[in-house]
Amino acid sequence: MQVALLFVGFGNVARRFVGLVDEVRPALDALDIQPVVVGIATRRHGGCYDEAGLDASRAARQLAEGGAIGPASWPSALECITRLRSQRAEARIVIETTTLDIRSGEPAISHCRAGFAAGAHVITANKGPVAFAAQALLREAAAAGVSFLFEGAVMDGVPIFNLVRETMPAVDIRGFRGVVNSTTNYIIGALEANEPFDAALARMQALGIAEADPSLDVDGWDAAAKTAALANVLLDAEITPLEIAREGLGASTAVRARTARAHGRRLKLVAAATGRGRDVRASVSLTELAADDPLAGLDGQANALELETWPLGRIVITERDGGLEQTAYALLTDLVTVVKRVRGRA
Repeated sequence: MQVALLFVGFGNVARRFVGLVDEVRPALDALDIQPVVVGIATRRHGGCYDEAGLDASRAARQLAEGGAIGPASWPSALECITRLRSQRAEARIVIETTTLDIRSGEPAISHCRAGFAAGAHVITANKGPVAFAAQALLREAAAAGVSFLFEGAVMDGVPIFNLVRETMPAVDIRGFRGVVNSTTNYIIGALEANEPFDAALARMQALGIAEADPSLDVDGWDAAAKTAALANVLLDAEITPLEIAREGLGASTAVRARTARAHGRRLKLVAAATGRGRDVRASVSLTELAADDPLAGLDGQANALELETWPLGRIVITERDGGLEQTAYALLTDLVTVVKRVRGRA
């Protein structure tokens, strides 16, 4: 099956996805999936569109070397998405990986809606659409007969949403808690070891793991966006990150982290939510955990999420190695899911 892909945003995650697709091409061939990149739209580096297919790997190299991928006057992302409507392919997918706007989730939400209007499926690693409008976007995608998938929005490539959707029928999820921000978890561990805050943050930025605006990580906004996304999808909430009680790392964090460690405990930035629908209560807070808590043993960039369910009880999903490759893989899993759904309707 030929699948036409349009990238909206072409940063680290999107470029790693392009490389990953090349690396797993034999596996995709075995599944009879032939992805063809037909368009790339960026805000600052131009764009390009060719219905016969682009050399996305070359575009990724150009951007990594500081160049542009097209003229600055290239049509807007919304215009490129509209153009996708006439693209000949068995499936058309918008891959939305623009940066998070923590105030409104825009323009990513509008990109998703434009994709639905163009008859395209939408895959995103951007937390904004799920954190600000998950329920509305899921309804709109269903009405348009397309998919809206977002596995990469939380915990990189670990199958949180896929796991619940595909393998947990009739399970009631009553709440969750977790460590869901790699940057702050790494920094807290470094502070425990008396390393400077700025050096630890710089290391995460160099790896491309910290957000483009590091305050989103350090001030707890990224964790709040992921908390809202999880609550909106798993607990049927309709909240935004702006409504979540939030705490970030501050001047006292180093002392708190070292003191907790000295007493056999660990300080972690914990995202949590309980309830359902309008009754959901969610928070992001620095919390001291007992040494035997499943979240306490998370070091480096590790993340974990504990689901409180009935009748399965507590389920803990741990990611020891998080990063760009894992997030890119999440986009790949969503691509395969779209193809399976399209074939199921044939």
